[in-house]
Amino acid sequence: MNTQEQSAVLEQARRGDSSAFEALYREFAAPVLGLCRHMLGTKEAAEDALHEVFIKVQRSMNTFNDSMPFRNWLFSVASHYCIDVLRGRQHDRLWMTDEDFEPEQAPAPPASPLTELIAQEKGARIRAAVDRLRDEYRLPLVLQYYSDLSYDEIAAQLHMKRNTVATMIFRGKQELRHALAMEFREVAR
Repeated sequence: MNTQEQSAVLEQARRGDSSAFEALYREFAAPVLGLCRHMLGTKEAAEDALHEVFIKVQRSMNTFNDSMPFRNWLFSVASHYCIDVLRGRQHDRLWMTDEDFEPEQAPAPPASPLTELIAQEKGARIRAAVDRLRDEYRLPLVLQYYSDLSYDEIAAQLHMKRNTVATMIFRGKQELRHALAMEFREVAR
């Protein structure tokens, strides 16, 4: 959906057109589900969050301001919802299942089965290392790299100062590098 089409669909959705809102759902459900999955850790929690987020969005379509891109506003609603869920859980760590939702990427040239197996194994090790990070490091990293949010946007969503977000991302990257270095050293032995 290009920008003009999206603007027209948004305007129709604001007026209560259910088919226009359905078009927005089809366009954005997969990336929102992926964000929720990365933040909440399970497919089931992400699916529940997806439905709740779109209910919230539908109820507040008239408050959407065109000064912000719709995708950013939608991701903001989704990440706020996920943060509220995480705060309610009172858990220190979350575990992801083996399945993963990745943002859409351009198709890569076909790789050999061995190359694919190695890439899958590396990806699983990286996801596991990210899962082992404390929430205070994992959440800003996921918001930055998956949602492509700026430090200021992350700070607003996590109710932190921008400098704190920068510090958490820096420390999270350091811990992730250290964990991956140790992991890949053991594999190489």
